[in-house]
Amino acid sequence: MESRQFNIGNMDCAGCAREVENAVGRLDGVRYAHVDFLSNTLQVIGDVEFGRLRKQVEAVGKTIAVDQETRDEQADGLKRAGVLGFWDFLVLRPASRLALAGGALLLIAIAADALRLLPVDIGNLLYVAAMLVAMKPIAESGINALRVNREFNINFLMTVAALGALFLGEYLEAATVIFLFAIGEALEGYTADRARDSLRSLIALKPPTAHRIVGDQTEVVPVEELQVGDFVRVLPGERIPMDGLVTAGQSTVDQAHITGESLPLAKAPGAEAFAGSINGAAVLELRVSRASDDCAVSRIIEMLQQAQSRRSPSQRLIDRFAHYYTPAVALAALALAFIPPLFFGGSFWSAAEGTGWFYRALAMLVIACPCALVISTPVTVISAITAAARRGVLVKGGAPLETLAGSKVIAFDKTGTLTRGVLSVEATYTDNCDGGPDCLPCSELIGLAASVEAQSAHPFAGAILAMAAEGNVSYARATGVETLVGQGMRGNVKGQRVTIGSHSYFDDEFGHSANLCDLAGSIEQAGKSAVMVHDGEEVRGLIALADEAREESAQVVAELDKMGIESVMLSGDNKHVAEWIAEQVGVDRFYGELLPEDKVTAVEKLVTRHDNVAMVGDGINDAPALARASVGIAMGGAGSAQAMETADVVLLAQGLRQLPRTIKRARFARRLIRENIALAIGLKAVFLLLAATGNVTMLAAVFADMGMSLAVTLNGMRALRD
Repeated sequence: MESRQFNIGNMDCAGCAREVENAVGRLDGVRYAHVDFLSNTLQVIGDVEFGRLRKQVEAVGKTIAVDQETRDEQADGLKRAGVLGFWDFLVLRPASRLALAGGALLLIAIAADALRLLPVDIGNLLYVAAMLVAMKPIAESGINALRVNREFNINFLMTVAALGALFLGEYLEAATVIFLFAIGEALEGYTADRARDSLRSLIALKPPTAHRIVGDQTEVVPVEELQVGDFVRVLPGERIPMDGLVTAGQSTVDQAHITGESLPLAKAPGAEAFAGSINGAAVLELRVSRASDDCAVSRIIEMLQQAQSRRSPSQRLIDRFAHYYTPAVALAALALAFIPPLFFGGSFWSAAEGTGWFYRALAMLVIACPCALVISTPVTVISAITAAARRGVLVKGGAPLETLAGSKVIAFDKTGTLTRGVLSVEATYTDNCDGGPDCLPCSELIGLAASVEAQSAHPFAGAILAMAAEGNVSYARATGVETLVGQGMRGNVKGQRVTIGSHSYFDDEFGHSANLCDLAGSIEQAGKSAVMVHDGEEVRGLIALADEAREESAQVVAELDKMGIESVMLSGDNKHVAEWIAEQVGVDRFYGELLPEDKVTAVEKLVTRHDNVAMVGDGINDAPALARASVGIAMGGAGSAQAMETADVVLLAQGLRQLPRTIKRARFARRLIRENIALAIGLKAVFLLLAATGNVTMLAAVFADMGMSLAVTLNGMRALRD
């Protein structure tokens, strides 16, 4: 089945998204339809013609555009960001223009009524005309929703309420209610559009054109035309158009919007640069390393848009509640209109001081709008994840955001997470020599190890190969290499079966001298790693490697402790190395000598004990443990597609500095969500009670509904702040 995405226009509230979703879902051939209100996107899976889609969407009062038009609309929306005021927004919308025309007629009618310029009947006709003009798009939407979706929406209920007020002779109130409702809907759309601008600002990070180098000249081309391997020139102050490697020039690059790095980073030949970063004071030349749709900023934007479909538990609960809320209130209003007059006496039509039961029912219909409740969570979620993305943290939706906010324990991988992950060879030892690779036995030891490690991506391999290069040690590439999971590697080198592994593995598999055994023990006691080498006949020696804790690790762990979060370190290294790093960074608990499956088991035990556990790793080697945790956090993911795909949260920069701030932001967003839900439900309940007891007018109900929607939207947008 084909999956397509479209842009939906004229959506003022979250209820509009559900109407479009239901309408499209009723078409023959549509297997799946989902509308995201905050990104204005419709995803359709199925076999359906665009013409049928357009007719169905337009039937419920919305517009639809194809994918390219979507990107153009987003770009135009970005240009308008901060430029269009509310008045401009109103003038651009057909429905709002009708509302303004109705408002003008309403003002004329009020003035004529106050100055007694017209007979009462003519004045009432002006009120009716004002109501009908402003009500036209509202009534059409309500009737079409009933016809297409077989359900009545708030527009239908407002139409009924306004017509009911006319029957009661409340001409001024009927016209005013419709005018205020129309303006309130537009105001909701305007504030939601401002929230969408936060996502559009990320889309603008990717420049549309690039200076491609062709011979001795450059040509300006769209970034979509660039191919992997092309060379581009980036002038001072320009945004880097594509991910690539610097081939010429030296400059500083501000990549704060991509990775969250607080200071510009120096870039020289061989360094990686990300699309959307801002070049400093010198010209850079780059070789494109990723296609346009695969660069870091494109993946970030795509995942942010996808993240909105990963609804949080609060949002799923509210959506289910809102689905039943409106029809329930409508039925309650119907019962209120007829049961008391029929069985308990009282006036049915009288509107005096809200005593008429029919008038009370109309006021309840006005309060039936669920928009404030439905928008309370998603606007907060999109604000929070967009704010995090601006600072180099990718949160894949509301569900991970709420889970992260409730994390009680964070499990850290050691190598590359709490430590730099850049090992170095400190010393080499054989039974005949120690102190360095200059002697022949140690040189041969490094050569054997390098032959096998050349086939590995393990951090040990980089350190051993670097030592071989530094000492000009030649080595042959091993064949038949196999990994001893969590223990080491082995392979064939010139007819020898060479094994490289941990001291504990060698204790079980290969006999070795007491001297090497004592040396390995002392190395591990000092918090370093001891790697032993067997050439197929005997143990040739050992290599001491060391890693350092990241400079921010201790500070991050201390901040988490102040936040009431327990830190646990999981390491595949021996317990002495794990203990040494644990003491340096100050974690509460640590576990060493863990195989990958052991890390998964450890995370499972933590989840069983603490319920909500986050796991921080590199997103590749720790994928099983990240997947098992309540929320998986990968670090250093800007250049790694695997890291972005694996985890629920990605720290795009190397290092852990953004972790405490991200958790604080998640907790702040959770608090805003709870405030919004409490505000929306609480005020709805109060005004429903006031309406039922005749203590609120329809005008007051409209103001309350409009005010609630604006209040929860603006409160949710507070998550955009630091």
